[in-house]
Amino acid sequence: MDFNLMALNESIKKESQFVDRMMKEVSKVVVGQKEMLEGIMMGLLTGGHVLLEGVPGLAKTLTIATVARAISLGFQRIQFTPDLLPTDLIGTMVFNPKSGEFTPKHGPIFTNIVLADEINRAPAKVQSALLEAMAEKQVTIGEVTYKLEKPFLVLATQNPLEQEGTYPLPEAQMDRFMFKVNVVYPKRAEELEILNRMASDKQPEIETVIAKEDLLRARDTADMIYVDEKIKNYIVEIVMSTREPKEHGLAQLIPLIQVGASPRATISLTRAGKAHAFIRGRGYVTADDIKAIAYHVLRHRLILTYEAEAESMTTDNVIKEILSHIEVP
Repeated sequence: MDFNLMALNESIKKESQFVDRMMKEVSKVVVGQKEMLEGIMMGLLTGGHVLLEGVPGLAKTLTIATVARAISLGFQRIQFTPDLLPTDLIGTMVFNPKSGEFTPKHGPIFTNIVLADEINRAPAKVQSALLEAMAEKQVTIGEVTYKLEKPFLVLATQNPLEQEGTYPLPEAQMDRFMFKVNVVYPKRAEELEILNRMASDKQPEIETVIAKEDLLRARDTADMIYVDEKIKNYIVEIVMSTREPKEHGLAQLIPLIQVGASPRATISLTRAGKAHAFIRGRGYVTADDIKAIAYHVLRHRLILTYEAEAESMTTDNVIKEILSHIEVP
């Protein structure tokens, strides 16, 4: 095992070299926002979809578009609005008068990276159409089902402030997102750097860091990262404590949690833990990897009670309580 682990470590170090180059390329355009960029990178390495929540103007769209350019991936931005139709997303059948037949016209979802901007502003039918693409990596137009090209990743944004005219995402769709990343304001030094950069109209050139085929190979390599049984048990303990807090010595959380995390959270913690280790050039997952991504994986999967809201408790508060209580292997 030691020999294999050493060989795996060397392989991971070699395959993950593009990550630092990617960060440097994106930083030519985007100032700060390392947490958001890492979340997108882990999504690309696992095929897990990412929900970005933050106020407008925090470079969410710019970051996603820049990443797509650095990997030479197809990219489409779809502005979700109340009048959007499923056909605007997936496409439709178009009648050809010359042949007298209907032919499919593919929508913008047929790409590698889809930015679903303000996803909670679209009605339920549009969200259902997107859900099939997210869950099955396929879409149905008419009576024909089409597989989506790999890699396929949905990066959705929603504004936490504006609630009027929105359609909250159902729990089933929220659970399909591997991550929910809270995008925050830049720090003072970063804000000053943004100001200095915006004083010029000159846009930096973004170089392609890695080809699509190499990214898919890196994804396969990341999937090989070793997860010890102790780490697996640690992951299970975290997830089970959201469902059965009393049995895990967290009786104080019983009145706060209405619905705990699903088994998909267990899978996401494991896969995201591997991706987190890969980004750091390591061939094995540690408890620190799990702690680092636990908030992103769990915050949108926990449903709190009215009592928790009355006490101004957030899902992040609950996750912090759980992580501080569960014994680290």
